[in-house]
Amino acid sequence: MEKGIIAELPQSETIDTDKILQQYLDGETDLVCVLGPTASGKTRYAVRLANDINSLMAGRGQEGRAEIISADSRQVYKDMTIGTGKDIDEYCGIPYHLIDIVEAGTKYNIFEYQRDFEKAYKSIRDRGNIPILCGGSGLYIEAATCGYSLPEVPADHQLRAELEKEETETLIQRLASLKPLHNTTDYDTRKRLIRALEIAIYESEHPASKSCFLPKRTYFIGTLVSREERNARIDRRLDARLEEGMVEEVKSLLDSGISPEDLIYYGLEYKFVTMFLTGQMSYDQMRQQLATAIHQFAKRQMTWFRGMERKGITIHWTEV
Repeated sequence: MEKGIIAELPQSETIDTDKILQQYLDGETDLVCVLGPTASGKTRYAVRLANDINSLMAGRGQEGRAEIISADSRQVYKDMTIGTGKDIDEYCGIPYHLIDIVEAGTKYNIFEYQRDFEKAYKSIRDRGNIPILCGGSGLYIEAATCGYSLPEVPADHQLRAELEKEETETLIQRLASLKPLHNTTDYDTRKRLIRALEIAIYESEHPASKSCFLPKRTYFIGTLVSREERNARIDRRLDARLEEGMVEEVKSLLDSGISPEDLIYYGLEYKFVTMFLTGQMSYDQMRQQLATAIHQFAKRQMTWFRGMERKGITIHWTEV
């Protein structure tokens, strides 16, 4: 694509909930996934979809209700509520999973997410209910729906020491030779870059095995919004979160003993607000640079999802 040309939006579809439910009950699908970039309305849509499924099931006199599993890489952390946009009130009584499951300050990883997703997914299915995966973290979505168990990658301190001697660009090129670089969060800090390369090297030498309890036939729904509207929503939402006390939330996390480095590791809101609170930038600089970073993040999310389509995954995009 030439620089400056904006990719066309996918074609919007009308989603037939009754058809989706019937396909699930017939075993044609085993998971419904609602995905989309930040500020595209995916959580609200997933809740509406869950309520529609519940109404259809009740109308048929059948047992079983929908439950939502989060696929958000930061909503797993406790006490990180405003910055991650958990919006728990939006669930309106629909059961949800994988939100507030680990302590802030820890480093939750993709292996742990797949393990926890598998447990939640199996539990929902075993109880006769219908799982809906909802989120914007492409890596987490693929880990949940790829059907392969990811190996737990142990720390290799000797390898890390060797990698530390290499130039950053050399490390990025080496990582790119082992896996597609859909998202720059793999290497937005040198520490993350080395860990991502450590994992990629390990996985190249230890092929993943097929899992018995991960979904194999996912029905993907994408929440569609124009770039201009998405960025406008991001800006409005950012201002609302700042008014709701996002700066105070980050300050509370710092006061609890979590280091600035650990909060910066989480990126976006926690990175820029921490930099403001530690005197590295002014409030206006923080607001402006954070908005730009979220715009760029949303664009990368869409790039990831379109990449999934290029790999053969069908996403049914719909305006919400």
